[in-house]
Amino acid sequence: MPSLIDIRRRIRSVRNTQQITKAMKMVSAAKLRRAQDQVISARPYASLLHKVLSNLAVAASEEGESANPLLARRSERRILLLLFTSDTGLAAAFNSNLIKAAQKFIEDHREAELEFEAIGRKGRDFFRKRGARISAEHIGILGKPRYEDAVAIGHGAIERFRAGEIDAVYVLNNEFKSMVAQRLAVSRLLPVEIPQRTEAVDYIFEQPPNEMLESLLPRYVVTEVFRSMLETAAAYHAARMMAMEAATSNAGKMIETLTLYMNRVRQASITKELIEVVSGAAAAE
Repeated sequence: MPSLIDIRRRIRSVRNTQQITKAMKMVSAAKLRRAQDQVISARPYASLLHKVLSNLAVAASEEGESANPLLARRSERRILLLLFTSDTGLAAAFNSNLIKAAQKFIEDHREAELEFEAIGRKGRDFFRKRGARISAEHIGILGKPRYEDAVAIGHGAIERFRAGEIDAVYVLNNEFKSMVAQRLAVSRLLPVEIPQRTEAVDYIFEQPPNEMLESLLPRYVVTEVFRSMLETAAAYHAARMMAMEAATSNAGKMIETLTLYMNRVRQASITKELIEVVSGAAAAE
């Protein structure tokens, strides 16, 4: 049976840990608020840009203009996967779910030559240890997502796709849905998939539609990369906040259990001492 000193020391240790997890939860909550605002602001722009591209693609096809290279479908023999993970842990199953999804993606594309571009330390470290081909890595950019970083990643993928080094680019990330829910998303970034136009609107274009596509398609790719960065950052802060809240609650329950156990040990010790005193007095008589 542990002594009272050992139990008190353990309670003190758990209480210190609880204070740390409570502070980490508050930090994640503050970061989540900013990240959530950025995600909500970016979604309408990305949605509207997608709709504009749909109308431009239809207009370009109606005028018989040549298809843009970023729309060209090829046999997917060489695939680049942009894997978004966090740089740090303590976020429950946030990174492990992304890594499991990446492993499933590898199994589904077993016949293709697959390489990774890791955005985040956790995904990079996991697949580097397993000998996966990592063409590029970006560490520390999800703490404060910047559009300049998305431009570098997006333009790099576009150049490789145009040069024929890769046949397709996919994005794997976590999309922020709510404080307690994130959704794993795997989407094809290149070639750009243009949805069917649902609105019968007759637009008047000052420039030829194909020229506008040439300008807007790279911007759309960069916007999707930046949106993935924002979504992953917000989802990570939400997962970390919930994990720290659970850890704080579990620490409180552990403190209650240890305190109750300490009281029992102390009562048993007092009872034992009383029995010894009474026994000694009886023997003296």
